[in-house]
Amino acid sequence: MTHTRDEVYERLAAHLDGLPAGFPRTATGVEIRILKRLFSPLEAEIAQLLHLRPESPQRIAARSPWDEEELGEHLLAMSKKGLIFRIRKGDEFRYMAAQFVIGIWEYHVNDLDPDLIRDVNEYLPHYFDRSHQAQTPQLRTIPISRALPSEQAVMPYEQAREIINSQEKIVVAPCICRKEHQMTGGGCGKPMESCLVFGNGATYYEENGLGRSISRKEAMEILASAEHHGLVLQPSNAQSIVNICTCCGCCCQILKNLKTLPNPAHYVACNFIAQLKEALCSGCGTCIASCPMDALRLENEKAIFIPERCIGCGVCVPLCPEEALSLVPKGEEDRIIPPPHLFETFRRIHSERMSKLKALKGS
Repeated sequence: MTHTRDEVYERLAAHLDGLPAGFPRTATGVEIRILKRLFSPLEAEIAQLLHLRPESPQRIAARSPWDEEELGEHLLAMSKKGLIFRIRKGDEFRYMAAQFVIGIWEYHVNDLDPDLIRDVNEYLPHYFDRSHQAQTPQLRTIPISRALPSEQAVMPYEQAREIINSQEKIVVAPCICRKEHQMTGGGCGKPMESCLVFGNGATYYEENGLGRSISRKEAMEILASAEHHGLVLQPSNAQSIVNICTCCGCCCQILKNLKTLPNPAHYVACNFIAQLKEALCSGCGTCIASCPMDALRLENEKAIFIPERCIGCGVCVPLCPEEALSLVPKGEEDRIIPPPHLFETFRRIHSERMSKLKALKGS
């Protein structure tokens, strides 16, 4: 290859930025430092050959200077390092690009180091800046089971237990957000092993040693623990999902960055919203301490609800001793139907990002 070392990483950054979730540039160049920590120059070159569709080494080799056997060895090694994604098809593998988030960052949950954590924490607020983000999020929010309105018909893709019951392969993995906080002297003490992965993703996690295979029964127990600890349930933003993240407002990078916005509800895909009966409120403040988005505050010894901050997680509902809080479906005009599968989600995200970038260039 004729490219210099720095050019290889610049080209990789541009390639990742062309994927649906993007990889926006910064004035400090921290994103290039991250890539240099994760990819060798050769790996950075090879990663640029991959797209968000699974392909055989033979097909990828056809547009590369490597032969199929040599490239296949590199691809397998890179997938084991969490730099690209691997799908098993019988005795053969197919490879595809991994986005930075959700993807490459999460695939390094077992080999974090303080320098990588520092650089990623510097980068993620820029990554999640709304000027770079599509309207369609990669994850959506579903209510915890104890907050779901019993009198309302709720779609299966909005019920965590229904989602679990529909899975054949389940792996549980550590939460990278809580783990990196713990490694740097922080952390909240909430369950570490709590992120659920399904299907091809579960196989990848298990084969890479990122998680362990569990039964539906144990997955249900993990959900119950997540609800007990006030964690927000965030599955893939699709009806057919690949994971459920169980997130805390103190460590989760997505929730932390959402919380800085004046109207988090506008940027979250969820079909529920909290409802407060002020007459029943005793002003105990329990709900205020539990809300990850500061959607409740105490005023004149009564809770005040701020709807534009509510993400519909339902964490506050079972904690209210007076039953003053409930979760209700949003109106028909605000109802969101998730895309049928994740590839459609990515298509929408990519289209929205490209339209936004085009508008910014034209302004």
